[in-house]
Amino acid sequence: MEKIRTVELFAGVGGFRLGLEASSDNFKVIWANQWEPSMQEQYAFDCYIAHFGESEQHVCQDIATVKSNVPDHDLLVGGFPCQDYSIMKKNAAGIEGSKGVLWWQIDDILREKRPKYALLENVDRIIRSPAKQQGRDFSIILRCLYEKGYAVEWRIVNAADYGYAQRRRRTFIIAYHNQSQRFRDLAEGVCTKGLKHMHQYIMAQAVLAEAFPIASHSRTFTESWIDEIAYPDIPDVTTQQKVSLYNAGLMMNGRIYSVDVHPQRKVPIPLRDILEKGYVDEQYFLRSEDMPRWSYLKGAKHERRKRRDGSEYWFSEGSVQFPEPMDKPSRTILTSETQVGRTSHVVVDQMTGRLRTLTPVECERLNGFPDGWTDTGMPEKMRYFCMGNALVVPLVTHIGEILHGDFTSM
Repeated sequence: MEKIRTVELFAGVGGFRLGLEASSDNFKVIWANQWEPSMQEQYAFDCYIAHFGESEQHVCQDIATVKSNVPDHDLLVGGFPCQDYSIMKKNAAGIEGSKGVLWWQIDDILREKRPKYALLENVDRIIRSPAKQQGRDFSIILRCLYEKGYAVEWRIVNAADYGYAQRRRRTFIIAYHNQSQRFRDLAEGVCTKGLKHMHQYIMAQAVLAEAFPIASHSRTFTESWIDEIAYPDIPDVTTQQKVSLYNAGLMMNGRIYSVDVHPQRKVPIPLRDILEKGYVDEQYFLRSEDMPRWSYLKGAKHERRKRRDGSEYWFSEGSVQFPEPMDKPSRTILTSETQVGRTSHVVVDQMTGRLRTLTPVECERLNGFPDGWTDTGMPEKMRYFCMGNALVVPLVTHIGEILHGDFTSM
């Protein structure tokens, strides 16, 4: 078959490409973009070209200035920046934030190129953003895709539910254009059977259901519309739309159906199995003088605190296991990993029994990258930063296997 021409946006260190190429060598990335506006040194891009080669088609510039250079393609992929949707960012601004607005660059490319498929990834919170108008941001994204002729499915997937070593929850979004056979088959089913077909499709026939099988569902569901009859234009969606969306859903011809589904779980890899077994450098071990700080940050709290205006309030939070349980998959790794903090992982070293933080290699393993993938000359803190922003590569491989089958049957 012909190569599946793929464009990779917000490429990071190449997780999407790595995952797709592991599913089939028919996926061919013909253009990729990675650019971090807040950094003078482009470490992630340097890592990308270290593995995939320097090329005029590997571009390190603001996507807003180079999007007109994107070639015709069959598949668009990208983990568009998630900071403005993340629960770890206080007062996240969603699609209106400095990172969230990058959705509109994707929207422009889809308007011009209309690839048959788009595969996007973001944090789980995106379907509920913003807090004061739940579901608005995701509804805007769905409306944009509807206007360009796409059907859309989404699913929040926890990597640990499907056998991997990290409890990392991410929203995967797959859009297929009306020129694809999958769209036509789905449209026919929805036209004749309505919501019943949408439900059955989400449960068993969707790309994400094939990649990540579903065991059951709750009674909880939502049905609504996002078309021009319900909302004449996108500004109307922006000001009026508010909807509760669940962890799986489908949009076809402006109609939305969303349901709470439960995964067909596999036994996850425990944290101990990904830890380095031999000598680990002393720099990763906890210092005795930092132990009081570690214990305080990891511990439960119920204490008075002061606001900036001087007023007081009670602050409460539960404890975090310290050290991490070794017989379970890890918590989500973040860009701040190894800093003395509540969210950093502290493990028992396999050789010495002492407490230490995760190594860069262990973070790569938790995301399914080969050992040393980010060891390309970047500072060590950037290796953690890159892995905190990355996805779990094998999840993309599962999706790629299903998409490859679609392209093969065209």
